[in-house]
Amino acid sequence: MLRILTIVFRCIWAFAIIATAIGIGAAYGWEKHGLVAAIALGFVGLVVSWPCAYSPALFFELLCQLLGEFLMSLI
Repeated sequence: MLRILTIVFRCIWAFAIIATAIGIGAAYGWEKHGLVAAIALGFVGLVVSWPCAYSPALFFELLCQLLGEFLMSLI
């Protein structure tokens, strides 16, 4: 049962991370340069999100690093 829940969680996690990265990339590309950039940056979001979709620990480690650097720059 625990194994099934782990698999379901990983599938939901991967879908959420990949969909968010593609959406952000496509929206940014559309806003700045139009259709071709939306397609290109959506693909970039897909490629960049694969490692974070595979490992939630990697995602949270990168998030903590970025937030730490941002907060230190404010001081």
